[in-house]
Amino acid sequence: MLEYDLTVCGLDELELHAEAGVSHAISIIDPEEPTPPELRQYPELREHWVLRFHDVSHALPGARPPDAEDVADLLAMGAQLAEARPSHLLVHCHAGVSRSAAAAVILMAREAPGREREALETVYRLRPVAAPNARLIKLADTALARGGALSRALDSSLAERLHGRRPGLFQTLFGR
Repeated sequence: MLEYDLTVCGLDELELHAEAGVSHAISIIDPEEPTPPELRQYPELREHWVLRFHDVSHALPGARPPDAEDVADLLAMGAQLAEARPSHLLVHCHAGVSRSAAAAVILMAREAPGREREALETVYRLRPVAAPNARLIKLADTALARGGALSRALDSSLAERLHGRRPGLFQTLFGR
């Protein structure tokens, strides 16, 4: 779906991708987390963006949930990526499961209206443990004016994974 390689991962995997030809990276980390120093080891890295919010889908005491401005920033990064012609984008969050998976879906959906389900399936293939953050997906639905298509795609794919039609996080982690 994208014209460049895409990696979705967690903090503990960053060192594994240092020699993978990553030209652009998006870090989505908690507000109190330092910027990952591992990315300084990426010899081909031309651009690194950082978004800071917690991995929550609802407002909770002491947590900063993602908001519309964060999604706008992510979409602006997507516009810059389209102009920059990256060779390889790495998107990571703490575990590489929720925020980074949602961001990857959103970036693909930005480039391919009407292919929201395909964007989700692509992320699931790249990252079988993916469980995209529903709040980010809903916010992107609004920002991209998709009329709920992203949220419906997420809901239906989650239902399939829960009913065993497609392996999901639980099956991948626990083999059930």
